[in-house]
Amino acid sequence: MSEWVLGIMGGSGLYQLDALQDAQWTHVDTPWGAPSDELLTGHIAGVRCVFLPRHGRGHRIGPSQLNYRANIDAMKRMGVTDLISISAVGSLREDMPPGDFIVADQFIDRTFARESSFFGQGLVAHVSLADPVCPRLSALAAGAARKAGVTVHEGGTYLAMEGPQFSTRAESHMYRGWGADIIGMTAMPEAKLAREAELPYALIGMVTDYDCWRENEAPVEVESVIAQLSANADAGRGLVQYLAESLPETRAASPIDTVLDFALITDPAARDSALLAKLDAVAGRIFSPHDSAI
Repeated sequence: MSEWVLGIMGGSGLYQLDALQDAQWTHVDTPWGAPSDELLTGHIAGVRCVFLPRHGRGHRIGPSQLNYRANIDAMKRMGVTDLISISAVGSLREDMPPGDFIVADQFIDRTFARESSFFGQGLVAHVSLADPVCPRLSALAAGAARKAGVTVHEGGTYLAMEGPQFSTRAESHMYRGWGADIIGMTAMPEAKLAREAELPYALIGMVTDYDCWRENEAPVEVESVIAQLSANADAGRGLVQYLAESLPETRAASPIDTVLDFALITDPAARDSALLAKLDAVAGRIFSPHDSAI
């Protein structure tokens, strides 16, 4: 077995992984509440994998109701070392049609109704998101997508909207003017929380539609999105298998593994014991047994 433990967040259309050997569903409790579902664990090519259907089996949970903190915390509790997100997205570019995949490397966060940090009153921390994804993991994911037989674009900006409604045409044109390449509803705060949890993160967007900026086309409808999701999901499952097979035998340390080393700003004597306890999986690595609390 390798040192890698690969976490997979399955987005719309991707609710299970058939390639997992010795697969079993595991219930995980977190201090942040319940994750979207049980986590499916197993092995692919000797690599331990932990899969979570982001919206739950049967797609029960909308993007604004997802417990993002519980989902990331559960991944940490299961020993995940690296996390990939496979997400359905709309295209904001003519040269990125439905069926293409894109490995995003930047985000614009337009969400507003979600808890976006593990830290807060009683324990303040600031992590850098200048480069919000892991370049090593992203490159490996792009290579795996090519092996899965899809057209893949490396690099691009993901616009995270609140939803659950799709964009207005005015918004879609505005996002294109901002330089966004794809649009979705779940990458934020997921990517932020993954960074706070010291998890190298990569996002693979599976294009389902052209949003609504193309004036000569009908607006986005769920029916057409679902039809494309089925084809994309098959390629997504293949991507995961090829990714696991391509991981180096030994996992070299990543700078993201230790981003909290210099992120905490609250004096140890002023730290909230209740919040410290909730952070046992996410940030327990950096806490001293002598940390005191108010």
